[in-house]
Amino acid sequence: MRVALAWSSGKDSAWTLHALRSDPSLTVVGLLTTVSAAHDRVAMHAVRRLLLEAQAEAAGVPLRVAEIPSPCPNETYEAVMAEAVAALKADGVEAIAFGDLFLEDVRRYRERQMSGTGLELLFPLWGRSTRDLALEMIEGGLRAHLTCVDPRVLSASFAGRAFDASLLRDLPATVDPCGENGEFHTFAWAGPMFGRSVGIAPGEVVERDGFVFADLLPA
Repeated sequence: MRVALAWSSGKDSAWTLHALRSDPSLTVVGLLTTVSAAHDRVAMHAVRRLLLEAQAEAAGVPLRVAEIPSPCPNETYEAVMAEAVAALKADGVEAIAFGDLFLEDVRRYRERQMSGTGLELLFPLWGRSTRDLALEMIEGGLRAHLTCVDPRVLSASFAGRAFDASLLRDLPATVDPCGENGEFHTFAWAGPMFGRSVGIAPGEVVERDGFVFADLLPA
């Protein structure tokens, strides 16, 4: 089955790619990412397009970018995604995979949006213990940094930190180990899903629109 992966540039997307590749019946033929046209960065994760492209190249999977405005009304987002999904189907894609972990409302939204497309939906990580999953990622060689933090639930000091065992120990008990409730977002730069590491260097940390962003620069 030819599969496209909804790719956020973060650890969950990266580990989903790793999981998909462990199934010999599946072939990942594309990564689909929404990018803010105004900022030329991955939506919400705020990762530069140049790093996104380097990531896809390191993964050895073609990248398909869906550009969205900022701010982006939901109807505009849905129209852009519908066009992107139609293009994937025209290219022979049979299924689309997501890295969602446990948010039922998000899954139902995806199922509604994909209804009628003829594509099968895959959720390879769904229902896993996020504590166990986070440890599995780290022990499995995934390397990532936090690029966005919601300071309402997690200290701004976490922005830019490595996603590692030390981070997991320091996270408040109220924060999901994988940040599935939106507490933080990441950029994955190394791991078994990549043929080589993506070189990064720390950039500026800024607060914008109620979130704290830690920029990453190509190294």
